[in-house]
Amino acid sequence: MAGGGAAYQSSSASPDWLNKGDNAWQMTSATLVGLQSMPGLVILYGSIVKKKWAINSAFMALYAFAAVWLCWVVWAYNMSFGDRLLPFWGKARPALGQRFLVAQSQLTATAVRYRDGSLEAEMLHPFYPAATMVYFQCVFASITVIILAGSLLGRMDIKAWMAFVPLWITFSYTVSAFSLWGGGFLFQWGVIDYSGGYVIHLSSGIAGLTAAYWVGPRSASDRERFPPNNILLVLAGAGLLWLGWTGFNGGDPYSANIDSSMAVLNTHICASTSLLMWTLLDVFFFGKPSVIGAVQGMITGLVCITPGAGLVQGWAAIVMGILSGSIPWYTMMVLHKKWSFMQRIDDTLGVFHTHAVAGLLGGATTGLFAEPVLCNLFLAIPDSRGAFYGGDGGSQFGKQIAGALFVIGWNIVITSIICVLIGLVLPLRIPDAQLLIGDDAVHGEEAYAIWAEGELNDVTRQDESRHGSVAVGVTQNV
Repeated sequence: MAGGGAAYQSSSASPDWLNKGDNAWQMTSATLVGLQSMPGLVILYGSIVKKKWAINSAFMALYAFAAVWLCWVVWAYNMSFGDRLLPFWGKARPALGQRFLVAQSQLTATAVRYRDGSLEAEMLHPFYPAATMVYFQCVFASITVIILAGSLLGRMDIKAWMAFVPLWITFSYTVSAFSLWGGGFLFQWGVIDYSGGYVIHLSSGIAGLTAAYWVGPRSASDRERFPPNNILLVLAGAGLLWLGWTGFNGGDPYSANIDSSMAVLNTHICASTSLLMWTLLDVFFFGKPSVIGAVQGMITGLVCITPGAGLVQGWAAIVMGILSGSIPWYTMMVLHKKWSFMQRIDDTLGVFHTHAVAGLLGGATTGLFAEPVLCNLFLAIPDSRGAFYGGDGGSQFGKQIAGALFVIGWNIVITSIICVLIGLVLPLRIPDAQLLIGDDAVHGEEAYAIWAEGELNDVTRQDESRHGSVAVGVTQNV
């Protein structure tokens, strides 16, 4: 292989600062997170919805995954992880130039200083190139807006969604990311968000609920009956989501170190406990276990452990799993049905419960259970600890709540503004006539080459004589 030898020696392709193990793990972690979205959530969304919305739901995820990439490298990465512009926002600039991408990654705003200006903690500079960091952080941005889409399935106009994605990434996601991860005011203050309980899950859950309010509900018939079209494929998507979380939490120390190993182990402990807890509650109250319920419990466990994955002990991961399998279950299965306000908002997949509630729960319990030794392995602020360990731990819990309130407030306001502005130009909701038909009306495609029993079909599309006797659907030969 020509030139291959240089890659294994100290050279411009392999500089002294490059840690090949860290670089390999970081790119592997990024790929695992990318697989959670594409094909993970594409499959899950396409199969968990009613048959007539399979194509539209999968495409919303697919489009978002692609659109975020361009936004990220052209302006959004440096708004999230670049030089400071405002206490909550970085300076927008491209992450495309060779000089920037091949240099050692540096998160320039993450240096922490005492009040007198002296240095408390150096800025983060992982031992791999900026290109790796741009890749890793991009797949997190992508999955955030895809999770948000779960609140809007089955009725949001696809053109409005195409406008929503870049606007929300630019004006909402970048603010949360910079504030908590990129060196912004919440990072400097010491709010803990190990891998996205607030930046990803709380923000997507709150923004999803807010957008669902502005978009409006699904058709009455869809709200009454919305069965999954393929539960086995739901499990396939859920499996990619679960195992992909190994990279989701395991990659956030920015290194293949012992804290990464703790994060991965705690992730699976909490997810398993939460799934079992949700299933037990289903059996106890409804007399039978639900596969969809088990998937919901899995997700809430993964979300809950995310803010503190590498910072809590294994017993705490079990406690967090018990809480994440029960509290979101209660808010979804009981409180939601009793609260008239929640009944008026059509959150298709219950993203508010599985991500916002579970993310807030995870952030709060991290403020209780963050272990001092593990905190020192990861956090820039020395001597951090949860309230359970005494000392200044009580203040850490307060910081976690305050950080959550900022993320909640920002997402409600910015998501509302984005929806109102798009609504001035494009309809946010699919017309009622097309809502009755679904994919065939919106995309001219259907997920299955059979008619959907009990669904209203567009006869102009189903009449084969109009198409030269060629059946219309995704299985046709092109």
